[in-house]
This record gives sequence, C-alpha cells and structure tokens, in this order.
Amino acid sequence: MLINLSKEAKQGMKEEIISFFYQERDEEIGEIAAEAVLDFCLEKLGPYIYNEGIQDAIKLISERNTNTEDDLHSLKRPLYR
Repeated sequence: MLINLSKEAKQGMKEEIISFFYQERDEEIGEIAAEAVLDFCLEKLGPYIYNEGIQDAIKLISERNTNTEDDLHSLKRPLYR
C-alpha cells in the first residue's frame, strides 16, 4: 500500500465503511471486513485518485507559471534604438 494513514484516519474510514454498508445495503459488517474493504479501495482505486490529484497539480502549476511569465513580460521596458 502506497498510502500511510494515521490510526485515527484509518479508524474513521472504517467507521464510515461500516456505516455505509448498514445504511445503503442494510448489512452489518465488522472491523475486519471494513478494513478489508478499505485496503482493497486503497490498493485498487488509490492510484487512480492519486494520479488525478497529480494531474490537477500539474495543471495548476502550469497555469501559475503562465501567469508568472505574463507578469514578467509585462515588466519589460521598451528598447530605444
């Protein structure tokens, strides 16, 4: 697993999974099953979500660099010959 979660975060996610199964599927699952679902999601879906986050960061940095480049060009002084 690429993601290291704090105990508190992992516990909160497991509680959300348990709640989801109960509310949406009318199933009661325990901590072990919830942890298995969490591990599966992190392993199989995590890389897709992570890569989308990276792509969003690339886009944001690219836009900021373009803005910075435009700002720098606006500071140029005219040349007289």
